[in-house]
Amino acid sequence: MKAFSLLVKPASADCNLRCEYCFYLDHICESKKTRMDDETLETMVRSYMQTKQPQYSIAFQGGEPTLMGLPFFKKLVALEKKYAPPGASIANAIQTNGTLITDEMAAFFGEYKFLLGVSMDGPPEIHDNYRKTVGKQGSHHLVQQGLDLLKKHNVEYNILTLVNDLNSRQPELVYDYLYNKGERFLQFIPCVEFKEDGVTPEDYSVSPEGWGDFLIAIFDRWYKNRYEVSIRMFDSLLNKMVLGHPSTCDMDCNCCQYFVVEYDGSVYPCDFFVKEDLKLGNVKKGSWTGFINNNIYKKFGAGKMNFQDDCRDCPWLSFCHGDCQKHRSGVNNDGLSYLCPGLKKFYKHALPRLRTLADQIIMDRSRQGM
Repeated sequence: MKAFSLLVKPASADCNLRCEYCFYLDHICESKKTRMDDETLETMVRSYMQTKQPQYSIAFQGGEPTLMGLPFFKKLVALEKKYAPPGASIANAIQTNGTLITDEMAAFFGEYKFLLGVSMDGPPEIHDNYRKTVGKQGSHHLVQQGLDLLKKHNVEYNILTLVNDLNSRQPELVYDYLYNKGERFLQFIPCVEFKEDGVTPEDYSVSPEGWGDFLIAIFDRWYKNRYEVSIRMFDSLLNKMVLGHPSTCDMDCNCCQYFVVEYDGSVYPCDFFVKEDLKLGNVKKGSWTGFINNNIYKKFGAGKMNFQDDCRDCPWLSFCHGDCQKHRSGVNNDGLSYLCPGLKKFYKHALPRLRTLADQIIMDRSRQGM
C-alpha cells in the first residue's frame, strides 16, 4: 500500500478566533455537534494502524483543533499505544492559533513529542490586522502566551505565517521580528482566496508580484543565516534537488499524499477541497485501501498535472508542477496559477544559490556514505 498521512479536523471549521481572511469564516457554527466522538477517533486510529506505514503521521487542524481539549489528545495517544504495531514510528502534529494552550496541555505535548505549528503573521501591529478574537480584538498577545508555555515545556514547534496583502509589503520586518525573538523554524504560506467568479482575488489576498517579492526578500535574509533557520518552502526545494522529491505537496506532481478526515469520519482528498462531490467515504464504513483506489481520489490527484499549455515550456515546471490546485484560477481550479508570475520571479532569483547548496549537501552525504 502507498504510504499516506492523515490530516484530521476534529472540530471541523469551528474556531475561537475570527480571522478576517479565514476561508472557513462562513462555516463556523459554534456548535459542539461538530466534534469528533470517541467511536470515530478509535475507528480512525485503529484502521490507520492496521496499514503498513514507514511512519504513522497524524496532523490535526481546523478550524481550531485545541477546542477539543486535552482529554481528546490523551485518548488519541492511548489509542495509538493500543493499536500501533510493534516498533511503529508515530508522529503527531497540531496546527493551532496557539491561544487556547494551557500549561497542562503544553506539558502533555512535550511529554509525547507532539509537533505544533503556531500561526503568527508578524509583530503585533501586523498580526492583529486580521487575526482577531470574537470581540474584534487583536490576538497576538494570546498567541505569545501560548508560545511561552510551549517553550517552558520544550515542545517542538514552528511558526506559520500567512502572507497577505499587508505583511507581504514588509518581509524584512516580519522575518527580523521572528528571528530576533528566537524563532528558527518558519513556514510562509500565501493567502489566496478568490471571489465567486474563481478569478478575482479577495482584497486581503497577496498579489502575485507581492508573493514573489516577499519570497525574494525572505530568501536573502535567510541565506545569511541559512544553517540556523529552517524555512519549509526552501527546505522542500532543497529536498527536491538532493533527494529527487519535494517535502511539500504543492511542489509534487500528484495530489495523493494524505487524506483529510472530518469530525464525523468523512474522508476527502485535500483540506482545500472538502466538497461533497469529492467525498471518498467514511472511516466508519470504508477502508483505506478503498479510499486509495477510489476513482475520485485518483482523478483529483492526477489533476495536479492538468496545468496550462504555457507551463510546459517553463524552465521551473519541475519545481511547481503548476502549483497547488487551490491557487489555480477558474471555478474549476483549472487555470494558470494565480501566483505564477511571483513564483517565476522567485525561482529565477533563488534557484542558482539553492542548487549550489544542494550540491554541497550531496557531496557531504557522499563523504558520509549516505
